Amino acid sequence: MDRLWAPWRIGYIKSVGGKSSGCLFCQSLKSKGKNYVIARNKYSFAMLNLFPYNNGHVMISPKRHVGKLEALHDKEIADIFNILKQIIRLLNKVLKPEGYNIGINIGKCSGAGIPDHLHLHVVPRWRADTNFMPVLSDTKVISQSLEDLYNELKKEINPVRNTTQKVNNKIVSCGVKKNVKHSTN
Repeated sequence: MDRLWAPWRIGYIKSVGGKSSGCLFCQSLKSKGKNYVIARNKYSFAMLNLFPYNNGHVMISPKRHVGKLEALHDKEIADIFNILKQIIRLLNKVLKPEGYNIGINIGKCSGAGIPDHLHLHVVPRWRADTNFMPVLSDTKVISQSLEDLYNELKKEINPVRNTTQKVNNKIVSCGVKKNVKHSTN
């Protein structure tokens, strides 16, 4: 029998069916330790998925604990899409994917693993990212560690306070690449 060594999966295996100690997104925002948050805006943030479908899998969430799309304020929706654009630019630069799957699972029956805190999934895709492993053994091979990817992504962006952008005639924070001058257009 062939074995695929994937020790990072033990965290997921132990957490399935176990009691949650709170909301992953809210805990990640409050955490002082490494939580793989790669970008923060005024009303939203982006973090690497600890159990990715593919390399570069990012989750984007409002900072406010809300589970329904219709409960989001317009400013939160705009902020989420601004950070989505930032993440796409970042992943394009670092990973150079050929496409993306971007989606929102609303409600447990739709597949939402954390139904009480709305979040978008951003999954980079390449023509060659599917092979025999998922078909024959229901196993996905992720080719880069979270730590390496996190470090690569963090090298490319500064904290969101480094630039501003007008949204609805108001200036709000917006994260961008390093060495970009302040803009108020």
